[in-house]
Amino acid sequence: MKVWFITGASRGFGLEIARQALERGDSVVATARDPRAVEKALPGGGDRLLALPLEVTDEQQALQAADAAIDRFGRVDILVNNAGRGLLGAVEEASDDEVRAVFDTNVFGLLSVTRAILPVMRRRRSGRVLNISSVGGFTAGAGWGVYGGTKFAVEGLSEAMRAELAPLGIAVTVVEPGVFRTDFLDSSSLHRTGRTIDDYATTAGGTRTWAEQNNHAQPGDPVKAAAAIITVADSSEPPTRIQLGADCVARVEAKLEVVASELAQWRELALSTAHS
Repeated sequence: MKVWFITGASRGFGLEIARQALERGDSVVATARDPRAVEKALPGGGDRLLALPLEVTDEQQALQAADAAIDRFGRVDILVNNAGRGLLGAVEEASDDEVRAVFDTNVFGLLSVTRAILPVMRRRRSGRVLNISSVGGFTAGAGWGVYGGTKFAVEGLSEAMRAELAPLGIAVTVVEPGVFRTDFLDSSSLHRTGRTIDDYATTAGGTRTWAEQNNHAQPGDPVKAAAAIITVADSSEPPTRIQLGADCVARVEAKLEVVASELAQWRELALSTAHS
């Protein structure tokens, strides 16, 4: 039996991971802004479910949630940093407040929760950290610059954490979902910039149109994604990154080709910058 600590567990990936973990007999600390939504969605959790209020940007609340998890279950084996929000719009269109709100949740919130849970894992020299990123954390597109920026930050932090925590028996994996049929494109998760600029009508504007047309019609199955994430958590040698969805795999492969091509094209100039 493992003990999971999941943020953003009232819907989407977080809820489905919690559901499947409970179904296989694990215990789950499921956190959300409204824990009643978790309890309603997971009525059969019983004593193995602890639903807690957590606004990830509130570091004190994160510490309290960690303490409550230890009081109930004695340990945390797997941390899933899933809570997040999106922002759709060209980089120039985004206001300072809009940018900071996304970074507060996706980056600083993740850090607050991670700082609260890692001491528990370090004491036992055991644990798994799964940071939910996005294909947008590996390759950014028009309209997703700010959101992608937060996920690029998550990927960089995760790579460093993997190196720092591996000697302590803790494995860190970045999860990169592609387009999945969750509520992410709803206004409750994906915010739009308050300003639009006509010059971006065919780039970021086209992405806005795509989001409106594809909400709840995305090809990815969150039930299968949750099962894949649990498989990674169970692995004795979890990867640094796991891509989820055919669209994600294709975009990652395409970027790797472009990077390799540009590196070869500009290699001599890059190497020419050393002291002679």
